[in-house]
Amino acid sequence: MSAQPVGVPLGSCTGVVVQFDDPRGLGEVVSDSGVHYPFHCANIADGTRRIDVGAAVSWQVIAGRLGRWEACDLRPVVIDR
Repeated sequence: MSAQPVGVPLGSCTGVVVQFDDPRGLGEVVSDSGVHYPFHCANIADGTRRIDVGAAVSWQVIAGRLGRWEACDLRPVVIDR
């Protein structure tokens, strides 16, 4: 397993969902620092197994099954305006 990506803190990250394939349940988020992480719909915290592209989210970075870092425990972020 490679080291934690440079510039990404351990623990919680924030960013945006950039793609989600509903039939396959696979998606990708990009952190505020520009690092992309794949995720599976089972890792969406509210259990809906669906999330919209463009949604602001927070997540935990975990070591995935395919030897890469993945997003887990995705949760919507409320943006104050």
